[in-house]
Amino acid sequence: MLNIKYELTTEKKPKPDENNLGFGIHYTDHMLVIDHTEGIGWHDARIVPYAPFSIDPAAMVLHYAMESFEGLKAYRTPNGSIQLFRPEKNAQRMINTNKRMCLPALPVEDFVQAVKAIVETEKDWVPHAEGTSLYIRPFVIATEPHLGVRTSKTHQFIIICSPVGAYYSTGINPVKIFVEDEYTRACPGGTGFTKCGGNYAASLVSQVKAHDLGYEQTLWLDGVEHKYVEEVGSMNCFFKIDGTVYTAPCVGTVLPGVTRMSCIELLQKWGIPVSENRLPIADVIQASKDGKLEEVFGTGTAAVISPVGELRYENEVAHINNGEIGELTHRLYDTLTGIQWGRIPDDMDWITKVCD
Repeated sequence: MLNIKYELTTEKKPKPDENNLGFGIHYTDHMLVIDHTEGIGWHDARIVPYAPFSIDPAAMVLHYAMESFEGLKAYRTPNGSIQLFRPEKNAQRMINTNKRMCLPALPVEDFVQAVKAIVETEKDWVPHAEGTSLYIRPFVIATEPHLGVRTSKTHQFIIICSPVGAYYSTGINPVKIFVEDEYTRACPGGTGFTKCGGNYAASLVSQVKAHDLGYEQTLWLDGVEHKYVEEVGSMNCFFKIDGTVYTAPCVGTVLPGVTRMSCIELLQKWGIPVSENRLPIADVIQASKDGKLEEVFGTGTAAVISPVGELRYENEVAHINNGEIGELTHRLYDTLTGIQWGRIPDDMDWITKVCD
């Protein structure tokens, strides 16, 4: 169990307008920091005022991208209490990421304790407005100053928090997706299953390309054959074809999303067939031509569920459900957000309470 020390600020920031929060713009009064030293382990856990921190210009994170991160949210319920959604799953995913990235990781119970501690400290920053939440960003960086490619001897685990607005400020509108057939996001044996910054940096070129073509997001294909669907931008992707829901398997090239996992568990509970077998993009396009491509949606912490209304692959365009959110997509969104914000009972045992 962590022994967290508190150094609280005496100069609190003014709270932003809850109706105009945006995403990742505002930051709370404090941050949590834990040091790690080879031979000692994790030590000196503390919550301190949010501020720039000093880092050596030769710190290994700056030169070799030796870092990892997570993303989760704290939600304010109708009765004013604050809760988390499956934080232990984020903790386990960070352990898996850090093992691949040769970084130390906190045990699950310490990760959850750290998240709860910073959220309880910043409870006044958890917004009240409909659809808003407190976004929580834990991350690990290699801090040793060394210009050589090897594992670092010192690290820091840090959590910062940001109040964020409703992802869909004007309602849930389906997005248009461009299927990337030139660049590759991940390959077998690589870091595609991890949550590390390098994966996201490498994806930006396709995001720019998609935007230039009038599309909001990129759907990535596998890195070997450029044949099978994998992820959409920073989200997992689902396809409902002729009654069955398909999503790419997590076999090393796809991020094992917590929302993805939760959707699969709900679908199975509802008796809806789910396939995690590899799905060729050609089959998706053919299903569209045959009138069997019923719904497409992405899943992730930020949007929860993001319906897709159009897919473009090479010179072919698939229009999904007349550009409207599908019935199953809507049901998943309503159920997940209902549990997260405490509007419906948590019969899946997914909620961790922080404070009343």
